[in-house]
Amino acid sequence: MPLAYLLLGSNLGDRAATLSQARQQLGETAGTLVAASGVYETAPWGLTEQPAFLNQAVALRTALSPTELLAACLAAEQRAGRTRHVRWDARTLDVDILFFDDVVLDTPALQLPHPRLPERRFALVPLCEIAATMRHPLLHCTIADLLAACADTLPVERVS
Repeated sequence: MPLAYLLLGSNLGDRAATLSQARQQLGETAGTLVAASGVYETAPWGLTEQPAFLNQAVALRTALSPTELLAACLAAEQRAGRTRHVRWDARTLDVDILFFDDVVLDTPALQLPHPRLPERRFALVPLCEIAATMRHPLLHCTIADLLAACADTLPVERVS
């Protein structure tokens, strides 16, 4: 079964409980969780005038297609009360698909690997914890290499 890497994020409500519930729901609806990073408090990226996020990377073995996995991620967001009004605004839950095996996909609904991953320390730090030696299928470097080269200087602090 394919291995997908997801980034979970929350900056509204009980952030830790939201991440826990998302892990449980995704494990029940999308596949088997095989790894999870620690939880990191991170500064908001994009729109900076909002509360700090908790972020966590997870690895999931799934029988779903990339599009079906996206639907499961969106369902988890909706179940957590996510509403979409402004891009990068505060949210109860955000679930991004970072990688789906070495699939490269570019559709209006889904781009794989996640196109902004190399720019985002808040995603690279937790992902590096569980997949440091994984190679990016387009950039041909490891996640550890991407983190070392990342110009983002926003704080990323492990909290659990």
